[in-house]
Amino acid sequence: MEHLLIDLAGHVATVRLNRPEVRNAFNSALIAELAQAFHDLGQRKDVRCLVLAAEGAAFCAGGDLNWMRSMADYTREQNMADAALLSGMLQAIYTCPKPTIAAIHGDVFAGGMGLVAACDMAVTVDTANFCLSEVKLGLIPATISPYVIRAMGARAAHRYFLTAERFNAAEAHRIGFVHEVVATDALADRVATLAQTLVTAGPEALKACKRLLHDVAGREIEPALLALTIKGIADIRASDEGKEGVSSFLQKRKPNWLPQG
Repeated sequence: MEHLLIDLAGHVATVRLNRPEVRNAFNSALIAELAQAFHDLGQRKDVRCLVLAAEGAAFCAGGDLNWMRSMADYTREQNMADAALLSGMLQAIYTCPKPTIAAIHGDVFAGGMGLVAACDMAVTVDTANFCLSEVKLGLIPATISPYVIRAMGARAAHRYFLTAERFNAAEAHRIGFVHEVVATDALADRVATLAQTLVTAGPEALKACKRLLHDVAGREIEPALLALTIKGIADIRASDEGKEGVSSFLQKRKPNWLPQG
């Protein structure tokens, strides 16, 4: 791919944004490549976890200026189609059946916030800055909003959507937008540790757990939801992987999805 670097090692696929000359800003080609990468890697049996990282000084600066200039003369229909591509890419990350980790080594602005929010987990260096800058350009963070609001909560979103203030890694952690803040030289090891934790879990259980999270989050506790959760645990208990997991635990041995010996 032209704008991504993809590496696979030990069941962990690392997808790196590779437009450092423009601070990894989006254009239509990068959006299409990200959507394709997360779709394809999510279907591979040898991939159990995906890490989203980036090259250069910044993680992602949002929209590429040249790409944004090209939209100046778009019709409403063209703008709708363009926004749909960005929305589809974010959804491909969010619904990827494998767990995803954002490894944030530098600043995250505008649309880049959507990338982080669409991942299951986020670890950042303590020097990174974050910003939802859209209103300063007379725009709104519409396409990324479903993911960002879920990640930071509505109250924090009210402030940072409206003020477009920059905030640091400590604040990103305080509001729940990222899970951990580490020193720059500790990022790779911390992300690798998280990824290996995911790799040791049952592959089918991880996929089912992601579906569970999407099905349950934000819903009222009512009979239909309870029935869904009852079905979920019954199905996984009856699956080959579920039976193997329980048997291996009781027999004090490794389950068959881990290397033996």
